[in-house]
Amino acid sequence: MPREVVTVFGGAGFIGRYVVRALASNGATVKVACRRSSDASFCRAIGDVGQVVIAPCNVRDEASVRSTVEGSDKVVNLAGILYERGSQTFEQVHHQSAARIARAAADAGVEALVHVSAIGADHPGLSSYSKSKGAGEAAVRALFARAVIIRPSIVFGPEDDFFNRFAGYARVCPALPLIGGGNTKFQPVYVCDVADAISWALSRDKAAGRVFELGGPRLATFRELMELLLSFVSRERLLMPIPFGFGMVMAALGETLLSLPSYLAPGLTPAPILTRDQVRLLRQDNIVTGKFGTFSDMGIAPVSMETILPSYLSRFRPASRI
Repeated sequence: MPREVVTVFGGAGFIGRYVVRALASNGATVKVACRRSSDASFCRAIGDVGQVVIAPCNVRDEASVRSTVEGSDKVVNLAGILYERGSQTFEQVHHQSAARIARAAADAGVEALVHVSAIGADHPGLSSYSKSKGAGEAAVRALFARAVIIRPSIVFGPEDDFFNRFAGYARVCPALPLIGGGNTKFQPVYVCDVADAISWALSRDKAAGRVFELGGPRLATFRELMELLLSFVSRERLLMPIPFGFGMVMAALGETLLSLPSYLAPGLTPAPILTRDQVRLLRQDNIVTGKFGTFSDMGIAPVSMETILPSYLSRFRPASRI
């Protein structure tokens, strides 16, 4: 019997690699859609020989998206960005590209579509990130009524951009900032649990057309997350409360420096430490609301941070304590 074909947009990213692994382990042939083939070369080793194939695709191009979706039984859209740069804008990636993928999936007669969004997309506030996520969800629903919307809280795992980033700061900085006092609540969720949830949603008719919010077993403030992180990396650092207003000033300054030509700002990190839109995001909690489906509806028991974080944060400990 031929394997079903699942195309994963953004399959070379942090969450994507785990989704590809989960789908391949369930016997699917997986097409990893990404901008550059080299970005996903590591995916070829997942599954049996030829089970995972790379499909170069520009999600901003209609023809490219349609060509990639052609021949697919199911589609997963993980395409997303954390900050804007050049043509990679929230509106383009989270809204317009989501619409292209949903339209192509509907026209190709795809059986199931899972669209990964974010908690807070239905109450965006002042955040451009959340507004674009909400617009993307609306477009997907309008074009593919049976699409499943997955909204995770902060996702953690060995390659995450949250705990790894702050652990790196803790290694070199005497203090860590707590924007808004560090009182924003989060519900971090393990990447493998998110991948299992996506795999489940693709294969269950009862998931069609539903929204699922995914959060881990523990709610914690930003301050509590930093305290937990510091305990795992065996470092003592000052946790410095920063008012939202001053946080906006800091973020604006950082964005300005990063927009300068490289010869005027040599050595700057290619990713901003903090953006004004991220400061706006921190004004609202990022936790499961109870209004939509959750892990419990899927029969998945989410793994705790305490179980996973030590396994990959140990490299940030002082050498004498490894």
